[in-house]
Parts: sequence; structure tokens; C-alpha cells
Amino acid sequence: MNAKVRVRVADEDDIPAIQEIYAHYVLKSSSSFEEEAPTAAEMTARLQKIQSRKMPFLVAVVGKRVSGYAYGGPYRERSAYRYTIEDSIYIAPDMLGRGIGNALMEELIKRCTALGYRQMIAVIGDSTNAASLAIHSRHGFRVIGALSSSGFKFGRWADAVLMQRSLGDGDSTLPPGQPRKRKRTR
Repeated sequence: MNAKVRVRVADEDDIPAIQEIYAHYVLKSSSSFEEEAPTAAEMTARLQKIQSRKMPFLVAVVGKRVSGYAYGGPYRERSAYRYTIEDSIYIAPDMLGRGIGNALMEELIKRCTALGYRQMIAVIGDSTNAASLAIHSRHGFRVIGALSSSGFKFGRWADAVLMQRSLGDGDSTLPPGQPRKRKRTR
């Protein structure tokens, strides 16, 4: 890596860079199953929604340039999933291989663990997305399955690969304040 990577909380001033990075992956790859790049206004709304839920939305800055971003969002809306978070991570295409993804992933895992989440899920668009599979593996995720041919983009079917890692105590202890399982009554 040539320059130092600094990871910080994203703010609305970062939206143009975030939108540009994400638009590249929407328009040029199957790593996102969106087919039209969201506008800056839509990306602002997404940032605000994540932050309003007190979930982390981070950017990586190299020099003065936002070179990547990552966030944790709800895996599913149902209440039983409240200790599970889904990660998303995108790096500017000309900044790949400089440690930006590692810096973002380390900080995202740290913050999600501190917030009390116990499981992190990655839904990786396209089973040929070697870079995303590799960074997740490097950070302790394991493949738990795939949704075969669940996306259709650029005239071909694409899988979604599911990866997962535990955070903190994972499922080895109950979350604070949670009662033990009750016995069934007939």
C-alpha cells in the first residue's frame, strides 16, 4: 500500500464519492444485483437510514480521497434477527489491492461487535466475485450456501453466495438480558 488508509464515519459530504464507487459496481459488475445506479439523493437516503438505526457506515480515506466504503445494515427486518447484521463493502476500482478493504472490514467488524451484534452475514453478488470472497474469507467468514441463479444481469444468471462469521461471543452465550429458553407446555 502506498498511502495510509484512514477509516472514519461517513457523512453526507462523502456521498458523491460513495455514489461514484457504487455506480461503477452496479453498471460494470454483478457484485451488486441492482441494474441502475442510484442517484446521490438515493445514496444520501441510504446513509441516513443506516445511521438512524445506529448502525455503522464507514468510509476509507487515502490522502484526501474517499476510496471505499462499508456499512452494516439489517440482515432481515423480523425481530429475531436483531443480533445479526449484513455487511456491504465497495472499493474504488482504481484503489484495489492497497489494503483499503482490509482496513474497512476490520473497523466494521470491531464496531458491529461493540454494538452487540453476534453474527455478520455477507450476501455476495456473483459466485465469480473472487475479490469479495477472498476478503470475507480473510476476515473469518465461511461460505454457508449459495442462492443458485438468483440474479439475472448482463444477459446471464448469477448466484448469490452467503458467507457468515460470528461476532464477539457469537452463539456461545445469550445476549445480555435475554432469558434462557422456556420449557414447552402442552
